[in-house]
Amino acid sequence: MTTETCKRELAIEVPTEEAERELKTVTAQYARVARIPGFRPGHAPSSLVLRRFREDIRNDVVQALLPKFFDRVVKERKWSVVGQPRFEELKFDEAQPLRCKAVFEVYPEFELTSYQGLEVEEDLVEVTDADVDQTLEKLRQRAATFEVVEDRAAQEDDLVIVNYRSPAADIPEARDAIVELGGKGTVPAFITNLLGTRGGDKREFEVAYPEDYPKKSLAGRKVGYQVEVQSIKRKVVPALDDGLAKTVSEFATLDELRGKLREELTSRRQRQAEAATQQKLVDKLLTSQEFPVPEILVEAQLDRKLERTVGQLLAQGIDPRTAEFDWRKLREESRPAAEKEVRAGLILDKVADAEKIEVSEEEVDEMIRQLAQERQEPPAALKTRLTRDGEMDRIKTSRRSQKVLEVIYRSAQITRKSEAGPAPVEK
Repeated sequence: MTTETCKRELAIEVPTEEAERELKTVTAQYARVARIPGFRPGHAPSSLVLRRFREDIRNDVVQALLPKFFDRVVKERKWSVVGQPRFEELKFDEAQPLRCKAVFEVYPEFELTSYQGLEVEEDLVEVTDADVDQTLEKLRQRAATFEVVEDRAAQEDDLVIVNYRSPAADIPEARDAIVELGGKGTVPAFITNLLGTRGGDKREFEVAYPEDYPKKSLAGRKVGYQVEVQSIKRKVVPALDDGLAKTVSEFATLDELRGKLREELTSRRQRQAEAATQQKLVDKLLTSQEFPVPEILVEAQLDRKLERTVGQLLAQGIDPRTAEFDWRKLREESRPAAEKEVRAGLILDKVADAEKIEVSEEEVDEMIRQLAQERQEPPAALKTRLTRDGEMDRIKTSRRSQKVLEVIYRSAQITRKSEAGPAPVEK
């Protein structure tokens, strides 16, 4: 046993009398239903039933007694066990005590240091006219339309509609494919060869795909293409006027839209600043609290991290099974962060207990509603799936931790800073 980790080992001994009593009970249960040639069910001698089903009966006895005696000893020692124990070195001889070693982990015991009145700096939220202009420009670009042009050749930012095929057998022929000249995801060779073309033009060229190209079937290859331009479409961006406001929002004037955008930017940046400050506060608590964390919780956190990585790859259209990732290396590199996150979670749990913070079913339902809105699916269907997958406890834990962070944040001594210098926060 060691106190430098959360791992514990415990010798368990079930007295001979209890082991024998349970053995007789289980044997009798088998005897009532056992089918043994020459005997009607329930009439075979117990000694014969025990010989016939010895291993199954012994396993049932072990499964009935060990968890019960394990729980008894754990309660006596006031340990809080993480996960399930692993029973090793089992000894179960006739007329002898049932003995084994239980290997398991416990939640760490630590004294909670002060979490109120912590001093921390927070970035002062500032939204400039340039910030609003930049957001407006993004709205203009999203509201842009494309129209066919015939009086000039293809230029940057145009859409070129093409048919193409390749001598390579595994490259399917495409019709009316869209190539965005200057688009972030467009293969450079297509841009170079299609700039200056007109409808009806034909081009033949080779594309040398880089080794890290997301589509693994093309990564590192040289592929020839025969391309026929069907049409050119130019981007038409709406004017920056009241008409744009009516097109992209419920507002009638550009000034009203600007005001709303400034309000939304300010709110978003304030949330981001508060989240960053809350993380600083957590880091302060971590610095003042050193204790071991259960490996089982760290492994579970690593699993979640890798699940998120897989989800990000899928969102990019990359098959995780073919992606050239060293998953073992990625897991080990993520371990320090996972350990830090687990430790932070344990500290926040302790604060929640001290503050008697709980999460109501209404709060959980609201979180699910927001999550369903983001995922564009019915809340009831999402809740059913989360319940089925055992994710509801994680949802509740997440909300509880957020409420704890809000308590710590409200009590903190915050100095907001900008380029002009620090400014204390009035409580």
